[in-house]
Amino acid sequence: MCAGRPALAQEAKVDTDQAKLFEKFEKTLNNVALVGSFTIVGRDDKNAKPERYEISNVRKLEEGDLWLFNARIKYGDKDVKIPMPLEVKWAGKTPVITLDNTTIPGLGTFSSHVVIDGDKYAGTWTHGEVSGHLFGTIEKLEEK
Repeated sequence: MCAGRPALAQEAKVDTDQAKLFEKFEKTLNNVALVGSFTIVGRDDKNAKPERYEISNVRKLEEGDLWLFNARIKYGDKDVKIPMPLEVKWAGKTPVITLDNTTIPGLGTFSSHVVIDGDKYAGTWTHGEVSGHLFGTIEKLEEK
């Protein structure tokens, strides 16, 4: 009978640890702007282009690893506010926002893996035949 108790205690610890990670992730990405640069593979990295993504909020959805990101995306001549259900995978305690051939309405289909590390982000992206790197800082937006 007692053999199951350590497993239950371990499971409760995992749930508590996971809840803390989720809470930290939400706090990190609620009401922020990801401000940085992106590069294009095959072009001179010295010519990195500026990028900015504003995230109103994120919240965990019940389905698997999906999180709902309410964001404003400026890409080329597009400027859209859109809710996006995106996968977040965890490398230990580090969240990785993961798009795998994900279609974003009005923008196209993308693959991307973006690591969130404190107040910094970095990752890779692919859009059709074009791909590159992205990196920058996470800045809190002023409350409206």
